[in-house]
Amino acid sequence: MNPNLPLTPQIREATPQDLEAILEIINHAIVQTTAVYDYRPRTMEFQQAWLAKKHADGLPVLVAEQNNHVVGFGSYGIFRPWDGYRYSAEHSIYVAHDVRGQGIGKKLMEGLIEKAKAQQFHTLIAGIDADNRISYEFHLKYGFVEVGRFREVGHKFDRWLDLVFMQLML
Repeated sequence: MNPNLPLTPQIREATPQDLEAILEIINHAIVQTTAVYDYRPRTMEFQQAWLAKKHADGLPVLVAEQNNHVVGFGSYGIFRPWDGYRYSAEHSIYVAHDVRGQGIGKKLMEGLIEKAKAQQFHTLIAGIDADNRISYEFHLKYGFVEVGRFREVGHKFDRWLDLVFMQLML
């Protein structure tokens, strides 16, 4: 095997030891992209509380580990906080900027879909910045369809942003 080729990412449940890498990945997305409509980098305390809440709620946080490094993560949560939405989950997947295009997102998506089906969710929902064609097309490959487009609901980097909702029926 060629040692210069990246290994197939291994997908597993996140542990508190993964939070430093998760924090680095999400903060890069916050500071450098419109993938997250947030302005300020997150703190370790925020990520610790986030992971603890996911675990307490029985919701997955998956990490992709490649060459002994966490290079991506994905999770989902209930779409809206009312009982009638308990079968609808909104997911997120983030891959480290320097390893995108290597199939890491694919493995995370497959893991999240499998977990959502096992937990008897009825649908997965994605909120995607309308200019993020890569994410949009990625979701299409998994059978997601566009179900809504909200004009100028986000504001970041001194411009208005449109948000697209895509949905996969499980």
